[in-house]
Amino acid sequence: MTVDEIAYHTRCVSANTENALVIADMPFMSYSNVEQCCESAAKMMRAGAGMVKMEGGRWLCDSVTTLVRNGIPVCGHLGLTPQSVNVFGGFKIQGREDERAEEIYQDALALVQAGIQLLVLECVPSSLAKKISQAITIPVIGIGAGKETDGQILVMHDALGITSGYIPKFSKNFLAESGDIQSAISLYVAQVASGEFPGAEHSFS
Repeated sequence: MTVDEIAYHTRCVSANTENALVIADMPFMSYSNVEQCCESAAKMMRAGAGMVKMEGGRWLCDSVTTLVRNGIPVCGHLGLTPQSVNVFGGFKIQGREDERAEEIYQDALALVQAGIQLLVLECVPSSLAKKISQAITIPVIGIGAGKETDGQILVMHDALGITSGYIPKFSKNFLAESGDIQSAISLYVAQVASGEFPGAEHSFS
């Protein structure tokens, strides 16, 4: 996806949204330096985003600080960052080794200091997600990070069981338990609120 394509979809979503926070996901190689990051984020905000999301650790701090100084809220994303799967060697759990876990933890602290206002943790051990969530004051949203984060998110296709031939371990087919899409989403919300989801079987150690 390009910046213009994401901006187009952001514009479509924001035009039909009243009370939800619209977060535009900055696409691959659209924020490799501070200047490019500002240009890309400005397009997202002009398209109607209320926040932009970027994948990466401490190397993003200068960009985060510059965006926030210019009035653009930022969501960070640590752990399994999909734009980096070619470096990771595939979609692999991050933070199981002590050194990698400490790196992710320090990245989280640094990004908060730089000014992020929301953090997504993807596919990390539950214990690491809990440690980070307790250490920082901003909301932490987990996907495959256990139940100790402040909130949960799933890719819709995974939650509805319609991903081609594969449902991630951290997801669940809510459509199979409910029968229609609206009921499936309501069931997901209810099970997250009650603490039933994610369970131990959807988490990593």
